[in-house]
Amino acid sequence: MESRPPYRDEASGVRRRRMLGLALGAGLVPALAPTATATATTRSDTPASAAGALGRRVAEVATAQLGVPYAWGGGDRLGASLGFCDDENGYLDGVCMGETTVGFDCSGLSLYCWYRASHGTVELGHYTVAQFHRGAPVERDALAPGDLLFFSRPDAPLHHVGIHVGDGAMIHAERTGTLVARVEHALDVPRWAGEFAGARRPGPAG
Repeated sequence: MESRPPYRDEASGVRRRRMLGLALGAGLVPALAPTATATATTRSDTPASAAGALGRRVAEVATAQLGVPYAWGGGDRLGASLGFCDDENGYLDGVCMGETTVGFDCSGLSLYCWYRASHGTVELGHYTVAQFHRGAPVERDALAPGDLLFFSRPDAPLHHVGIHVGDGAMIHAERTGTLVARVEHALDVPRWAGEFAGARRPGPAG
């Protein structure tokens, strides 16, 4: 759930970690079965219905990642990848887990789900703050599948992002030592309700 500095995407080790992560994680992320909503388009589609279909595909991709390990710095457009450790993040009980774990962190999961579901037309940065400023604000009573939920604390502004998947549920990669998980009625859970900073709905770059 930790945030990362905005230079993360430009770090020289990203390509190496991506290739190694793909090698170690082959077969780790379940393939998403084709669905009618992923391929069916008609001339009668409206922008609103198209956006709704895209959001549902994002939720489907997120659901397919349930059970994948958390890896600090893990996840990119291709899926789960090898993470890493920095001064404070990626450790569990003093042991660096990031460098040996293929998985997602919170923003790595959201960027992958949106990239894959949109067939590459929506590409988010691997940084929670950047993702917060990338989409259109969504009121809580208007949340739809695929919307991103952001969380903040005084000591950690915009420290976490999850994916709303409908019926109040959120799928997220929380912290080192956990798996990608689903939280039912997330915004009714005191911990998440108290830290909720707003929702955003990404779209193609303008």
